[in-house]
Amino acid sequence: MTDESTAELRRRQKQWVDNLHGDKPIESNNLFWKLISKDSTLQAKTVDNYLEQWDGKTDNETENRRLNSYNENTFSYYNLVTDFYEYGWGQSFHFCKFFPNDKFTEAIKRHEHVLAHRAGIQKGDLVLDVGCGVGGPAREIARFTGCKLIGINNNDYQIKRANLYTDREGLSKSVHFVKGDFMNLDFPESTFDKVYAIEATCHAPNLKDCYSQIYKVLKPGGVFAVYEWVMTDKYDENNPEHRKIAYNIEIGDGIPKMYKREVAESALIDSGFEILEQEDLASPEDPVPWYYPLTGDWKYIQNLNDYLTFFRTSYLGRKLTNFMIYGLETFKIIPKGSTRVTDALENAAVGLVAGGKQGLFTPMMLFVARKPLNEEDDEELENKD
Repeated sequence: MTDESTAELRRRQKQWVDNLHGDKPIESNNLFWKLISKDSTLQAKTVDNYLEQWDGKTDNETENRRLNSYNENTFSYYNLVTDFYEYGWGQSFHFCKFFPNDKFTEAIKRHEHVLAHRAGIQKGDLVLDVGCGVGGPAREIARFTGCKLIGINNNDYQIKRANLYTDREGLSKSVHFVKGDFMNLDFPESTFDKVYAIEATCHAPNLKDCYSQIYKVLKPGGVFAVYEWVMTDKYDENNPEHRKIAYNIEIGDGIPKMYKREVAESALIDSGFEILEQEDLASPEDPVPWYYPLTGDWKYIQNLNDYLTFFRTSYLGRKLTNFMIYGLETFKIIPKGSTRVTDALENAAVGLVAGGKQGLFTPMMLFVARKPLNEEDDEELENKD
C-alpha cells in the first residue's frame, strides 16, 4: 500500500475499472463477449499486477508482502475472475451444503436462507453484506426477509454488475451497493441491525481488525453471521503437503493467507463479540460433498438442468474452457493473460478439492456472534422484565 489517501485510491481504481471493462457493464452474460470487450493492454497489466505477488514462496517476508497488499490484490483478482465466476457459478459466488436430489440453484439459495435465519434477519432490519460480490446473496436475502440491505465491495466492476442485476430485478429501493473496505468501514458506529459475510472476509489480512470494524458498525445487541473460509484443526502449517493445498487456495482465490478455525474464533472474541453458534457445515459424513461441482463426479447430479452447470465447473469442463481461452488468446481475439487467469483458477480448484477431501479446509465455518448490549440497554431490558 502506498501513502495515497482513500479517496485517491478509490478514484484511481474506478478509473482503472472504467478503462479496463468500459464505462457501462456488458448486459450479456456471455463470457466470450465480456472478454473481447476488455482493454487488452490493461487486462495484461492486471494479470501481471496480481500474479507478481505469487512466486511460490511462503516465507514470512513474502506472506507479509501479500498481507500488506491485500486491497490491491483483491481488487485485481476480481477484475480478472468475476466473468469466469459468473460463467461457472452464477451470481452467488459461494459454495453450499448439498442434500440428495438438490438442484444447484435451490441449494445455493437455501445456504443463503440458513445464514439469514441464523442471524435472525427480519423485515425492516438494516443489514450490511460484507464483501457482496455481484449481489446474488444480497438480493436473495432481501427477498427472503424483507430487510433493507447495503452491500460493500472494493471492486468497482462487481458493483456495476451488482447494480445492473438489482435494477433488472426491481430491487433497487431495498438493496444498494457501495465501494468500501472492510478493514476501514465508512459507516457511523452502531448503524446496522445485522451484518453477514459469505466467504468474503477470508480476503482480510487480519481477521481481528476486520471483525472489529464489523463490531463497530453493528448496533448493540446486533448479530454478525459469517460463513468463513478456514483451515480446520487437522491442518498442520509445518506439513509441506498441507501448506501446498493452502497455497493453491490462496493464489487461486486471491487470499493473502488462509487462517485456521481457531484464529477466526479468537478474532471474534478479541473483537468483543459473544459467540452464539459455531459449526462447520461441511461435514465429511454428508452424502453429497460440498466440493463435488469441482470434481466432475456425475453420480451426485440429480436433475437434467444441473448437467450444464456442473460440466462447466467440473475438471473436464474447466480443461475445455482453458483450451478455448488459450486458443482465443493465441489468435489475439481475447486479451493477453486470460489463460494465466484460468490456470490460477485451476490451482484453486485443485486445492479446494484436496482440502475438502482430506478435511483440511472448509468454506462454510459458520459463526454467529452477538455484540453485547450496552449498560443503558441492559438496564432498560431488566426494567421491562
